Amino acid sequence: MKDLLFKRVSIAPLITFRVIFGGMMLGSVIRFWLKGWIEELYLQPQFHFTYYGFEWVKPLGEYGMYLLFLSMAVAAFFIMVGFLYHYAAFVFFLAFTYVELIDLTTYLNHYYFVSLVSLLMIFVPANKAYSVDAMLKPKNRAKRIPFWAIGAIRLQLAIVYFYAGIAKLHPDWLLEAQPLRIWLAAHTDMPYIGFLFKYTWVAYFFSWFGAIYDLTIPFFLINRKTRPFAYLAVIAFHVMTAMLFPIGMFPYIMILSTLIFFSADFHEKIWGNVKFAAAKNPLENTDNIANIVMTLLLAVFFTFQLIFPFRYALYPGNLFWTEQGFRFSWRVMLMEKAGHITFYVENPENGNRVEIVNSDYLTPLQEKMMATQPDMILQFAHHLTAIYQEKGIEKPKVYAKCYVTLNGRPSKPFIDPTVNLAEEYDSFANKGWILPMEAE
Repeated sequence: MKDLLFKRVSIAPLITFRVIFGGMMLGSVIRFWLKGWIEELYLQPQFHFTYYGFEWVKPLGEYGMYLLFLSMAVAAFFIMVGFLYHYAAFVFFLAFTYVELIDLTTYLNHYYFVSLVSLLMIFVPANKAYSVDAMLKPKNRAKRIPFWAIGAIRLQLAIVYFYAGIAKLHPDWLLEAQPLRIWLAAHTDMPYIGFLFKYTWVAYFFSWFGAIYDLTIPFFLINRKTRPFAYLAVIAFHVMTAMLFPIGMFPYIMILSTLIFFSADFHEKIWGNVKFAAAKNPLENTDNIANIVMTLLLAVFFTFQLIFPFRYALYPGNLFWTEQGFRFSWRVMLMEKAGHITFYVENPENGNRVEIVNSDYLTPLQEKMMATQPDMILQFAHHLTAIYQEKGIEKPKVYAKCYVTLNGRPSKPFIDPTVNLAEEYDSFANKGWILPMEAE
């Protein structure tokens, strides 16, 4: 294993990935800024849902948030051109991950993916050629680098795909073609192919194809003979996904990132005519201690990723219903879930109850996301507790009536309406106040 990890290979695939990753991140930050999402998602809300253990992560105010996004844009540009590369990757990782942790409402799998890749980018020697750093310090240029620097990124992409495929091995997806039966039916007006979406068999075809694609595409990309056909499938799959579903930059990130699976010859042809800080003979690394440390870090990093998505098995009930262990497990677009929730705050001294208007405290997006996610429901209940304590009620009780529909099922009670949520506390333990989804 050590011989494989530190085998010297061409730097060209990593250079291509550095330029693509930095460019895509720069474009993403600019897009986010221009669409007004900094204001909408981080400045306008009067309350933010936080990740368990990261309650200390807060918006930095108007100037602070715009400065944070500016630092991300500058860092992404520096990554792309390879200037102060390792510092830029570190700044981008910290800034991007901080923004990601501000509000649970904005969670997306591809944000998690970007955080993981940007963490890896801190350590890979992606500035050893065709970079400003390599121009300023020619003696540090290298034509060949350790295989782990490229293999780690390939493995990260493979995990995303393969675990997304495992997540699709679910009765709703394979046996009921849900939620695609719901989603495709809403696109029957699409030009040329929309008429197909009214047929149930098309939803089943997409469901099974999606599962098979995710489970097999990493292996087809690794194989030199199947790689060109696999990449055509990558393009077709993600272009179709982008056309059907509003999931932002993710399809394009995956299409371009997957180029790192191509051979060194492919990437060397891209850079063959580029003379700017061109690669030179390899810099051999004989520091065995550094090699051992890097091996251990990679082992810990990927062992965590291989195990963590299966934590849902520690909780009872339907994962899609309870969502305990759902996040950070590459469960991409697997459910159509909607809910309606009403909170009541009770004064224990006289039994008077007040019905809460959620929109008085939450944005429409926050209200929509909160209604189906138990940890967010609990956080908002505690927020209401604090508000009514400030109004003079010493120990207010907070109850909720919530109804949720999952993948086309009839709406059902979701939260035990008799439980005082003000006395419940979030943890990694099972939330016993989530009502079970009845067997069908």
